[in-house]
Amino acid sequence: MKIEKTDPASEAAGRLIAMSDAYMGDLYPAESNHLESVAALKQDNVIFLGCYIDETLAACGAVKILFDDDEQLSYGEIKRVFVPEEFRGRGLSKHIMRALEDQLLDQDIRVARLETGIRQPEALGLYFRLGYAERAAFADYEEDPLSVFMEKILSV
Repeated sequence: MKIEKTDPASEAAGRLIAMSDAYMGDLYPAESNHLESVAALKQDNVIFLGCYIDETLAACGAVKILFDDDEQLSYGEIKRVFVPEEFRGRGLSKHIMRALEDQLLDQDIRVARLETGIRQPEALGLYFRLGYAERAAFADYEEDPLSVFMEKILSV
């Protein structure tokens, strides 16, 4: 297994992003889905990582570097963590999350945030195990009964 920066516009990444869109579309109404487009994932403030098993893209995730005006700090918002069904149960999402957190630490950013949904118990369990705690909505998000907002203070 190797994790490396990946072009979100590549064919392999596009396949995972489309699968993620379909999965989330089955779980939540459109107004509760906060999915980044490929164009948004290609912005300079976004790092998109792929997890490869042999030569196959088996998982992906991104972190978007943002600035919180209220708290005067930079933070990373975790986006698009996805593992297709055939690769689940191997710990790939945990490896992607740790690699995304390492990307933040490399830039001296100590806060990671994310939004996920209540209908994803595996994801929620992973985030809690990795030390994320619930918090209020942040950035442009509004409170949503289908959303869970989380944050983790990263340490070296």
